[in-house]
Parts: sequence; C-alpha cells; structure tokens
Amino acid sequence: MKLLYSPASPYSAKVRMAARHLGIEIAEVKTDTNAEPPELLDSNPLGKIPVLIRKSEPAIYDSVAIMHYLDRLSGGKLYPKSQDKRTQAEVLEALCDGITDCLLAIVYERRTRPEDKIHQPWIDKQWDKVVRGLDYLEKNLPKTGKKLHGGHFALAATIGYLDLRFNGQWAEGRPELASWPDVFGKRFSHYATMKSAA
Repeated sequence: MKLLYSPASPYSAKVRMAARHLGIEIAEVKTDTNAEPPELLDSNPLGKIPVLIRKSEPAIYDSVAIMHYLDRLSGGKLYPKSQDKRTQAEVLEALCDGITDCLLAIVYERRTRPEDKIHQPWIDKQWDKVVRGLDYLEKNLPKTGKKLHGGHFALAATIGYLDLRFNGQWAEGRPELASWPDVFGKRFSHYATMKSAA
C-alpha cells in the first residue's frame, strides 16, 4: 500500500501517525495537489489528499475512511471496543477535523485571493469556530493513557497544524491544550517528526 500525502497536510499527518502506531507499513509518496498528478486524480476524482492506494483494490479517501480502514486492518486496535468510548473518540476526531477545516479555510482565503479581495468577515467567522473548538478542548481533553485512538491522532494533527500555520495565535490562555503534545509525545515518540511540517 502507499499513501499520497503532503507534509503540511494535517489530515495526512493523522493517517500517517495512526499507521505508524499500528505498525502498518505504508509507502509514503509526497504529492503536490496543485500539479494534479494523474495518479492522484485517477485514485481520487476530488484530487485531494490523503489517498490510500491498495494493490488490485479501489483507493480509499478521505482521512476518516482511511482511519476506519486501518482500524479494520489492525483488528480493531485504533478505536475503543466499547461503543460509548468509540463514539467519544469519533466525536473528538470530528471536532478536531472540523477545527482543521476552519483553519484551512482561513489559509486558503489568504493564499488564493488578491489582498484587496480577502474577505475578513469570512476569516473572522472561521476563527470564531476555531476559538470555540479550542476552548472546548481546553476543558475537555481526552485521557491519554497507554491506549491511543483515532481521536488522539486527530488532536495531535490539529495542534501540529496550529503550530505550523498559526504559531503564537492560539496557545495563550489554554495551558492544558498547549501542553498536551508533551503528554502525547510520551505515548507516541514519532510525533515530533510526523506532525504537519512545511
């Protein structure tokens, strides 16, 4: 199997960390979505990453579908067995992915529009969602023991992306959330090298 990914993509980081945690070997192929390479478009008509390419089987996208595939492939080691705890993990993952969606919307608004066309009210609305999400996480961080799950990796990917693109803009007033990567890093030693990077 191989994963089409971008080093800066938080969704890619989530999947890459989960696969490493589970001991599932996947060849990682850096992919420039702007170049629209045939392998990417042939595997995912949306042209988005990450994409998991399997031999003689259909490709899998997006990150949530890949995470659930990795869970099945590992015999259920990526999400809790208890239905209630699994639901909590999935909701945490959804919250973190949602925060990331808002962050990317801000980045793309600033990156793709001429300066005089940037719509600040749109950016402000997305940032309000980010703030609410981060404030919730500050008060409701997951337990981070020996058993890591999909929600942990989603949270780690989100914080990694915040540090990459919004460094100095989010951690103040959120000491528990800001220090959580240190706790996570003790359980997953590859975090420093696998979080989103430029």
